Amino acid sequence: MSDIADTVGTASTSSTAVAQKTADTPAPGHPGAGTAPGGRTRIPYPLVLVLLGALLAATATAGIAAGSISIPAGQVWGILLHKLHPALADVTWTPVRETIVLDVRLPRVLLSAVVGAGLAVCGMALQALVRNPLADPMLLGVSSGAAVGAVLVLVCGVTLFGMFSLPIAAFCGALAALVAVYFLARSGGRMTTVRLVLAGVAMAEVLSAVASFLVVTSDDPHKTQAALRWMLGGLAGTSWTAVWIPVAAVLLGTAVLLGVCRPLNLLLAGEEAAAALGLDVHRFRGALFVLVALMIGAIVAVSGQIGFVGLIMPHVVRLLVGADHRRALPAAALLGAAFLIAADLAARTLMTPEEIPVGILTALVGGPFFLWLMRRKATS
Repeated sequence: MSDIADTVGTASTSSTAVAQKTADTPAPGHPGAGTAPGGRTRIPYPLVLVLLGALLAATATAGIAAGSISIPAGQVWGILLHKLHPALADVTWTPVRETIVLDVRLPRVLLSAVVGAGLAVCGMALQALVRNPLADPMLLGVSSGAAVGAVLVLVCGVTLFGMFSLPIAAFCGALAALVAVYFLARSGGRMTTVRLVLAGVAMAEVLSAVASFLVVTSDDPHKTQAALRWMLGGLAGTSWTAVWIPVAAVLLGTAVLLGVCRPLNLLLAGEEAAAALGLDVHRFRGALFVLVALMIGAIVAVSGQIGFVGLIMPHVVRLLVGADHRRALPAAALLGAAFLIAADLAARTLMTPEEIPVGILTALVGGPFFLWLMRRKATS
């Protein structure tokens, strides 16, 4: 964290004007930067936040209300308000329904929101750091690296750091994968989109194979089942004890990213321009890589591999509010949270009583979007 703060402090005062100009000027490979496509006037930013907040509230309400036992939305809000203060709502529900809302569905919806928000802001940060619209925690192998660390802990039963063993192992795997992909993509000269994507896909495949090998060689069926859950991505069985680590990591990480919006905006103009204004690009990028790996590691430790959220949400947000990270990061967090709550709701209701891993649904949505984005970039 101190590295990030020190790096930000090296930018000269003139960077403010350039960062603002960069935020309003289309950057290569970043659709939606500046004015809306076709010259349309964008929705005012405060209204965008209000609409996204309303969308998040609606999806969260639906996520808590829907299930094998349907609970009216009004009753959901009554239970929540009564929990905050008994005088806010009269008890008109059974204790069973209160338990379902507070102890079963609320922690799962909260975790879905945190994971979705974290993946969205990490995706936006990665796309700025490598100046590539195809950057994504999954496509760059970061999620696969975190999954290998988590699976290794699950299969081998490592408890060196107690309850923190899984998050620490996931963080180390995510950081190692991200650093490896970055240096592979830069080897032999300037980093390009094709080289970055190829390095990320290759690394993700290798790490997925390693995780699969660990699973198939395990002689404990319970450990194998737990490891498969991490590899497919899912939020089933969420409890309050599993929520707090990712909540703390995502909130702290997002706060740091909001504090370095100006350097992120400078990177949209290119490494040379940012360095000319006094930004230590390599040090800043390295510190942000560590931060993103920490966030992804904490997320994957509780949700497994959930792909494409970090790819889709930043592009949608840029179409709404532009490329300025001071505006885009809060919007991305809200939209990512609402999206993953909706995806998790679909995952547990489409094939009731069976539950689809949410990672499968996000891949079904994100795969076609990724192909469209590659085709759009190739023809632009």
